Amino acid sequence: MDTYRILEYLRGNEGPAVLATVIAVEGHSYRKEGAAMLFLPNGGTIGSISPGCLESDLAERMPVILGDGSPEIVTYNMKPEEDPIWGEAIGCGGVIRVLLESVQGRLLTILRKAYLEVDSGRETHLVRERRGSRIRYSLVGGYVPTKPIARKHDIRNQLYKSIFVPRPRMILFGAGQDSIFLNLTLQRIGFRVVVSDWRTDLLTSERFPGAELVSGVPREIVHSLVVGRDDYVVVCSHQMRQDKEFLRFVLPIRPAYIGIMGSRKRIIHLLDGLPVTPNVYAPVGLDIGAEGPEEIAVSVAAELIAVRASKKTTALREGAEDAHSGYLFSGGAEQENGLSQNIR
Repeated sequence: MDTYRILEYLRGNEGPAVLATVIAVEGHSYRKEGAAMLFLPNGGTIGSISPGCLESDLAERMPVILGDGSPEIVTYNMKPEEDPIWGEAIGCGGVIRVLLESVQGRLLTILRKAYLEVDSGRETHLVRERRGSRIRYSLVGGYVPTKPIARKHDIRNQLYKSIFVPRPRMILFGAGQDSIFLNLTLQRIGFRVVVSDWRTDLLTSERFPGAELVSGVPREIVHSLVVGRDDYVVVCSHQMRQDKEFLRFVLPIRPAYIGIMGSRKRIIHLLDGLPVTPNVYAPVGLDIGAEGPEEIAVSVAAELIAVRASKKTTALREGAEDAHSGYLFSGGAEQENGLSQNIR
């Protein structure tokens, strides 16, 4: 979620910055391994790795990181019984290790290339290998199992591998009031949103900032977008004939998720005679008693987060152990909590 925003920023900005990446977690933590944020020289940030507990301390380290360009690993122990400073003050109960890197030179070039890959719909991996006090960076495209990576790279010196994946595409069929709030909410949780409708007067960038706009009848929309099994879809035009026609074309494709907005009675009529598969969520959204387009957007977002997390868990269970996690090969003695470890 934050990673794409970081890559997007680095694509068009030259100024020095510091990338903070969570590379190891023991016990409870606000964010998991792979979470990242960018510290900007003007004091701004992109992304987060904690609810605000660690950011100030990490920001204080920024001048040193930028000064000599050497990466560091900082360890924070949030266990009250073990650390009298961080544990007593925060008390989350976990241990978090954060890698700090100066984003300039080779790393900046690599991250810009990663943006182009991800923006083109291709997964890419940032591989880090220790080289004395520095890190050697390289990109590996797509999912690559552990053994081929070990042959191509020196796995003994591999520090952490970040996975950059394309934002999943969400297709909203219907450009009414519901879609205005869905567009804003779903973009914030990491979706690339497409709004489609046959009513061209509703498809404006003012109504749907940041979204791709596609006009046409259901058949034209499904074909022009080349809807596939990795796509997410919400049917929300509130026009019975148009919604049913759209479902007739999209259901056989079996996208990752099809949410249908409306009452249960309406949905029964919509799906009558159509093949219903487990990827259909109708009515759309978690049942939280939502009313109005803003609350409905929240319920849909919550359901999508759960569905997306379930797919990640399934991928891990099916043997893609490194598909959504990195490698950490710690070196040297364990550092005191809250202290930094140079990459030596």
